[in-house]
Amino acid sequence: MKGLLLDTHALIWFISDPSMLIESTYEIITDPSRDVYLSAAAIWEISIKRALGRLEIPDNLLSILEDNKIEVLDITGSHALGVASLPLIHQDPFDRMQIVQAQKENLIFVTRDKKVKKYQVEILDC
Repeated sequence: MKGLLLDTHALIWFISDPSMLIESTYEIITDPSRDVYLSAAAIWEISIKRALGRLEIPDNLLSILEDNKIEVLDITGSHALGVASLPLIHQDPFDRMQIVQAQKENLIFVTRDKKVKKYQVEILDC
């Protein structure tokens, strides 16, 4: 069974308002037999938006991830170099990193971003 990589908005909805997620997607994310990841890039993005006052997120984000069995996917050199090979469909550097991570780690990317769907990556709509 393939693992999941949550897009930043999917994680935010998951922890703050699960009703924003498609019910079947929520069930897949919470399936205990499924490996679920969040990119370190998403944590970085959340931290920046929080510092700018554009996002409210609990201080204990890493504990919330742990409690929900969501593992942090670190950024490797291979991931960083892989961004250069992506077509410039999406300009957001955080999304571009997550796309590469999903590709290289053979993960299903959980997103609602229409631009991401134009890349060669398996998507689960959220």
